Amino acid sequence: MRNAFASEITALAEENQRIVLLSGDIGNRLFDIFKQRFPDRFFNCGVAEANMTSMAAGMAMCNLFPVTYTIAPFNTTRCLEQIRVDICYHNLPVIIVGIGSGLSYAGLGGTHHSCEDIALLRAFPNINIVCPGDAVEVRLALQAAFRNNSPIYLRLGKKNEPIVHKKKPCFKIGKGIIVIKGTKICILSTGNTLPIAIEASSMLNEQGISTQVVSFHTVKPLDTELLTELFTTFQIIVTVEEHSRIGGLGGSVAEWLSDQTRISGKLYRFGTSDSFIHSSGNQNNARKMIGLTPANIFNKILMELKN
Repeated sequence: MRNAFASEITALAEENQRIVLLSGDIGNRLFDIFKQRFPDRFFNCGVAEANMTSMAAGMAMCNLFPVTYTIAPFNTTRCLEQIRVDICYHNLPVIIVGIGSGLSYAGLGGTHHSCEDIALLRAFPNINIVCPGDAVEVRLALQAAFRNNSPIYLRLGKKNEPIVHKKKPCFKIGKGIIVIKGTKICILSTGNTLPIAIEASSMLNEQGISTQVVSFHTVKPLDTELLTELFTTFQIIVTVEEHSRIGGLGGSVAEWLSDQTRISGKLYRFGTSDSFIHSSGNQNNARKMIGLTPANIFNKILMELKN
């Protein structure tokens, strides 16, 4: 995802001289081409993410399109006040990019895990939260973000995520993308868990259980029109995310669901629990520990269907 982001922002900056990239002491080699082409539009702000956020707000007030980029928890939890007061309060067109979201940096411990960032930011007025499912969606999301003209948190994985889309889908902020069509079970995935959702759906389809997969890339604003359709059509709707079940996609859908009437579908949520992960291991190991695997999702859905 990060390579797709670097390539796309370089291409967009070629077309729009107002685009400015601010880095929190990361991605220096990743952005070599950007720096060579636009040396006066790249700023390495060092390990000072709060200052970087305020700088971006000031740039936006000067009619620029600033993008801040660093590891997800450092670009969110470390500078929450600046995001809230400097960016969201003034409704400024700043794109906040959190790289290595969720458990992408699992091996580096709790300081580098970001399983609360969606929950924290979605409470702020004016901000949109977009979590692309693969590199194709990263490019389309970045293009849409620059057209949006309001604060956006762009939550990305790290690298080597599988490409899901064989061709460009229709991408709109606030509108989910149906990746696989089905009739009985619907899996909503946000961010880099999309390949997990697809594999789980394949396992279910092999058992004759028709399963739909939706890339629910926008957590705020929710695609409530699609949710209404899904919860009146499908027996079980499942949310999958590399984020806490509190306040993320699952939490957002649960909040929406609590206000609805005449809804028949049942919601089941997969994500991290209300606890920190203290064990060491890579992203795949961490996913196994918390049950964020295709096999676990498959088995839990089968159990729900039997009950």
